[in-house]
Amino acid sequence: MPLRETLARVDADLAAGRIPVARQRLRGLVSSFPHDLTLRRRLAEVYRLYGESAEAGRWMYLEEDRDPDETAAFEARYGFLGRHMKALAWRGPEAMAATSFAMGQLVAVRTARAEELGHPVDWDDPASYLDGPEGQQEASSAPWTVVGVLACVGGLVGVLAFLAVWVNGLIALWADKS
Repeated sequence: MPLRETLARVDADLAAGRIPVARQRLRGLVSSFPHDLTLRRRLAEVYRLYGESAEAGRWMYLEEDRDPDETAAFEARYGFLGRHMKALAWRGPEAMAATSFAMGQLVAVRTARAEELGHPVDWDDPASYLDGPEGQQEASSAPWTVVGVLACVGGLVGVLAFLAVWVNGLIALWADKS
């Protein structure tokens, strides 16, 4: 579908309150046109409707008039520079950036990641920037949540209950045959 037609559908979706559909359309457009800063800005605006400052910061990262709080939220959520590179969803050389500020941001992120890893990295090759020097992807530092712990405990209890019923059934089966 042509860019203009898709943007018209995004506008219609937003007008009708179909924000998730508009967000998906814009994500698809950014994927297809990663160098178009206007699309990134529109996507950031949609994320602001959700109150998602980290995602708004992600899509405004290449803009000079970005919000510092949104940028900080993006950097905190996506942790290390390899994840920043993946999240920015850039393809091709930095020279394709529409502004000198965007090009500077892209160069700074790529250069810093290359220095961390000790080898060149390429926007078009995620394997070059996602793996650490030992070949292991850096671990997430997200803390355990109460919901996560309860879900793990619930799953473990479910598995143990299943095994208990199964073992009890086997015992009952062998006891009946004796």
